[in-house]
Amino acid sequence: MGSPPHPLLPDPTTPAGADGLAALLARPGKAVVALDFDGTLADIVPDPERARAHPRAVPALAALAPRVASVAVVTGRPAGVAVRYGGFAGVPGLDHLVVLGHYGAERWDAVTGTVRAPAPHDGVAAVRAELPGFLDRFGAWRGTWIEEKGQAVAVHTRRAGDPQAAFDALRDPLSELAARHGLIVEPGRMVLELRPPGMDKGVALLEYVREVGAETVLYAGDDLGDLPAYAAVEKLRSDGHPGLLVCSGTEVPELAERADLVLPGPEAVADFLGALAAAVA
Repeated sequence: MGSPPHPLLPDPTTPAGADGLAALLARPGKAVVALDFDGTLADIVPDPERARAHPRAVPALAALAPRVASVAVVTGRPAGVAVRYGGFAGVPGLDHLVVLGHYGAERWDAVTGTVRAPAPHDGVAAVRAELPGFLDRFGAWRGTWIEEKGQAVAVHTRRAGDPQAAFDALRDPLSELAARHGLIVEPGRMVLELRPPGMDKGVALLEYVREVGAETVLYAGDDLGDLPAYAAVEKLRSDGHPGLLVCSGTEVPELAERADLVLPGPEAVADFLGALAAAVA
């Protein structure tokens, strides 16, 4: 691959990734930097309500954002929650940050400080009402818990005695419950999210890149829900737009194996963003 294009930046392990990083460094003003939140900008924690962006992540983004076409956070969380847990509002340098929440169904713009969201899906309310009894009937109440997400509802198994066994046992039944109410199940790291169909991180990313008119895109994620965004970057590459795929952590092999650059976790992602800001300064 040769030497890194900047001494502080790690070298991508694929030719396509090296091309994507080189294009971003050559013309940062034509690049979109898009990132997942949980597991990428913030550590995965037992209680998702306690997740916060890594202390070095926001300063790094604030240094990078004025030098690229746009920075976007693409997350399954409600947009407003991601803004609050990330500490993104009112940060100098992040004046034009965009948060695409609920896989792109919601949007928060730093310029206005407001969230645009669709009307709630009736199926979410129906599933929300059924879930407590549903989990009890399956003997899965102990150790699992329900997270309210506004436009979606999620079942976490991380606190169960055997988190993976609980996840595997609930995946098909929850998929059937979701289908009965016109929803889909989005699997993640010991979490199954029931949400409306029609939007995912890939759709959101493609629409945003085209809206901005970017030539190059970097996407960083850590979980199965980021696979559609990876596919979007690969689609853009096939259309002649360079891209760089970054994976935070190695817990999800399906993602790590497709990445151009694997970093150990959110702390390393924050440091990478800081080095990227220095490289394009």
